Amino acid sequence: MSSAVHDDVERARRELHDAGISALRGAFTPEWVAQLREDVDTAFEEARSREGGAVGRGPQRWYVELHPQALRGFVELVDHPWVRGVCEAVLGPDYQVVEIGFDTPFPGAEHQPWHRDFPSPRETREERRLTSLAFNITTVSTTDEMGPFEIAPGTQWDPGDDFDHGMFPPRSRYPDFEAVAERKYPKVGDISVRSALTVHRGTPNRSDVARPVVVLGVDAPGAGNHEHHDPAVTRDYWDALPERVRRHLCVAVVDELTPITQKHTIEGLVMGEG
Repeated sequence: MSSAVHDDVERARRELHDAGISALRGAFTPEWVAQLREDVDTAFEEARSREGGAVGRGPQRWYVELHPQALRGFVELVDHPWVRGVCEAVLGPDYQVVEIGFDTPFPGAEHQPWHRDFPSPRETREERRLTSLAFNITTVSTTDEMGPFEIAPGTQWDPGDDFDHGMFPPRSRYPDFEAVAERKYPKVGDISVRSALTVHRGTPNRSDVARPVVVLGVDAPGAGNHEHHDPAVTRDYWDALPERVRRHLCVAVVDELTPITQKHTIEGLVMGEG
């Protein structure tokens, strides 16, 4: 690891502990992102053509889970030095890539309720240790009209004892989050990383364009989030992967891929706010 990458990784580790989110600007070329967007658009059309291929996350907002080889840039993403370095620094050397997908707020998407993606685990509540990370890669340069991602820094450590299902805080807590909330405006080529426990929400998309964001989910050993996902790769794809990528992939190796049916929905997000 170069000294520059080391410094960027250390900054991300500190910011994940303090704020629950960090980012690296200009991690990927515009050409790489344009290819990513092509693959995302193709995957969305396929997913929407069948039952269970895309799951609603609120009005005009959809999530699609993918098999890794659906994205031509998957290896470049998971093998990026900063991505590898952050995963190792926060989750340990045996981290596992458990999810790849994308979330798209279309024109007309509304406020989501404040939420975290799953209940806080014991390791985080008692040991202040993060056991999972979510990397986000925007496919567009975000403007305020597009409904930027909004996050309440530092809330990854909130035990969530009063959260519905451990995920949805009561409305009485909303002023606390809104007092510290930050909207994020990533540009094409940027990548962010956050704890999925940091309370966040999508905001209304008042533009006339969609805002697809690719999501890479990574766990520490034993975190258990792989139980909610079904990524698979074909044997020839697996054999062609670099060994340092293979050893971190939590996937089934199959003769033929079967389209993914989303295992679960985050019920509270289906009811977007006006």
